[in-house]
Amino acid sequence: MTSQKMKLAVLAVAMSALGVGGSLGYWFADHRMHKMPEKGMNNASSNAKALYWYDPMKPTQHFDKPGKSPFMDMQLVAKYADNGNDGSPASAMSIKVDPSVTQNLGVRVVQVSQGVLSDGISVTGAIQLNNRLVAVMQTRSSGFVERVYARAAGDVVEKGAPIADLLVPDWVSAQIEYLAVLKMGDQPLISAARQRLQLLGMPTDLIARVDKTRKPQATITISAPISGVIQSLDVRSGMTMSAGQTLAKINGLDSVWLEAAVPEAQAGGVRIGSTIAAHLTAYPSDTFHGKVIAVLPDINLESRTLRVRIELPNRHGQLKQGMFAQVKLQTGKNQAQLLIPEEAVIRTGTRNVVILALEGGHFQPVQVDLGKAANGQIAILSGLQAGQKVVASGQFLIDSEASLQGVLARMNSGKPTSTMMSTATAPQYQGMGKVESITAADITISHHPIPAIGWGTMTMMFKLPDAKMAAVFNVGDQVNFGFNQVNDDYVIAALTKTTDSDMQGNKP
Repeated sequence: MTSQKMKLAVLAVAMSALGVGGSLGYWFADHRMHKMPEKGMNNASSNAKALYWYDPMKPTQHFDKPGKSPFMDMQLVAKYADNGNDGSPASAMSIKVDPSVTQNLGVRVVQVSQGVLSDGISVTGAIQLNNRLVAVMQTRSSGFVERVYARAAGDVVEKGAPIADLLVPDWVSAQIEYLAVLKMGDQPLISAARQRLQLLGMPTDLIARVDKTRKPQATITISAPISGVIQSLDVRSGMTMSAGQTLAKINGLDSVWLEAAVPEAQAGGVRIGSTIAAHLTAYPSDTFHGKVIAVLPDINLESRTLRVRIELPNRHGQLKQGMFAQVKLQTGKNQAQLLIPEEAVIRTGTRNVVILALEGGHFQPVQVDLGKAANGQIAILSGLQAGQKVVASGQFLIDSEASLQGVLARMNSGKPTSTMMSTATAPQYQGMGKVESITAADITISHHPIPAIGWGTMTMMFKLPDAKMAAVFNVGDQVNFGFNQVNDDYVIAALTKTTDSDMQGNKP
């Protein structure tokens, strides 16, 4: 059976695992296997030694001789000792896939290039009133409401527009005393009387009116101090007003706030003073420009977004509270970086990996550090160089094949994972056999029956908890070994060399 056949079978497993479907994976492997010429199979058998046989649909179960799979209606596939490894650096840390297979599976390769990511991010937001432009109207003395003009909350008023007429008795008596002092012509007394009117809260324009008319002004008209929208109006005709009571609140409309929700992962590039461009649904042909005035200190725990406050001028009163907007935020300066398609990255949860396309049909997993992403592109901080080629589609199939062949495990050579380290306990099972192959990550042993786990004579691959073991043992060594089952893996816990006589004496 050829190495190409094995590749196709394993790729069928990967297709099944990715949701292509178990039946499709089985058909792909079985159909292509039956089309392989027997001559190729014989040549493979004569040129390479089979370590074990396995069912492509259950690759973790190994058998010591060929035959029909007990799981599926198909022949077992041979795993060869050389595995296509020619000793080159590309072979040591990579897998080789036939070019016709990569073409049939739609594997697409792109080049790592230098480029500039867009320095902006697009988010959504809504228009709100500018709470820094709020005027509060209050009474300065106790009195009565004689009249309320035709106003209501939500009305837009101009500066100076009348709101209500108030009668303030305390002001009337003070004005009468002031007019009497004016007739006397004593300037010190006049100044003292005018100051008393001011302390009672009488507006300057009302005092000037008393000076001019020489008549007491019993009624005062409260007017809007700024132009804007009435947020609240708490006054009615006939009401009694106490000193300091709020009559109305007016919110200015010269500028408005646009509050945008920025994803937490992108908020680090947002700065106060950054410029923005906004497009509103109500005015699709217009662009509104503003700047960031605040990045609020709270985060939405459900959407994981930060609120960014933007100030927009509202010269013509077009912007209304609640309007929806698409916002383009500037996040920094343009810098040239290494870029690849974002879809080329395999995120495992503990690291980020891309599949590097090498010469001769070899593919190698490479760990990378990622920068920011935009418009389907992602920046690479380390792990790749300009001009290299990576797999942008179909990489999960190659990644599955690499995992089966132990390439990804060899990437961590000398750095055992927490699963491997956890096996530093007494072995659960004991066995003896011969080393068929060994790498920094695993060892393949053809062993005698192990009744404790229900195994017969077969060849199995075991994980090594320490890469240093690979330097101590060689292919062909007779060994006694102990191992534990950790999840779906079998991990070596103890490994010692023995002799042929020991092996013969211990056979059942």
